[in-house]
Amino acid sequence: MKITFMPDTYTVAELKVPDLHDRTYCIFDLEGTGINPAEESVTQFGAMYYKKGESLDSSFISLVRASKPIPEAVAKLTGISNEDMIQAPSFAEAYQAFLEFIVDKVLVTQAGYEYDLPILKRHCDMNGLPMFTNPVLDTKAMFTYIHPEISEVISTDFLIQYYDLNTDGIHRHNALADCGVIARIFEHVLNEYQALALEHFTADREREMKRFVIPAMYFTAPIGGGKPDE
Repeated sequence: MKITFMPDTYTVAELKVPDLHDRTYCIFDLEGTGINPAEESVTQFGAMYYKKGESLDSSFISLVRASKPIPEAVAKLTGISNEDMIQAPSFAEAYQAFLEFIVDKVLVTQAGYEYDLPILKRHCDMNGLPMFTNPVLDTKAMFTYIHPEISEVISTDFLIQYYDLNTDGIHRHNALADCGVIARIFEHVLNEYQALALEHFTADREREMKRFVIPAMYFTAPIGGGKPDE
């Protein structure tokens, strides 16, 4: 898979996932110390298995020892504190456990082409570890492909509102809880693909997704915030 970033958009190529409606997926999500994947540190992995129309009880969650302090605003948002980092596994330890959980499954993320994958790749490079090679579906890209009429940035909050999902009582910005939200979004997206008789997802380098915007103030002063898609 190849992701090409432009100033305001990005494209995806070299990805094809057949049999969309029949396979078991692994949905994953990350939390970090901030919203810029080029600068911030991973603080939590979350993952869960998903198969359309079935209830699967298999999940993974792990803290990750951050390489920089967690801002107070981010700690309040995620519930992950600097004190939690003292006993947290290293990135290498948490990543290895994550790999053992995902095995060879097709992965699913929301806005992960912009955040989760770049931050993971940077951490792997920093630690001398190979990046996983699993195919990765992004609900943002899948939704954009079938809704060219929508001009908004396809954030998690946008999709929650679009599909009228009730997230009351869900601890948003907890990686595993967010996986549950992504699973519900993914199910709606799959239902739309099925209604359109689309059995596969094939990346098209001509289709552009709108990137989230990192506020300019982020680059001049520490700010709080969750993942940039929310």
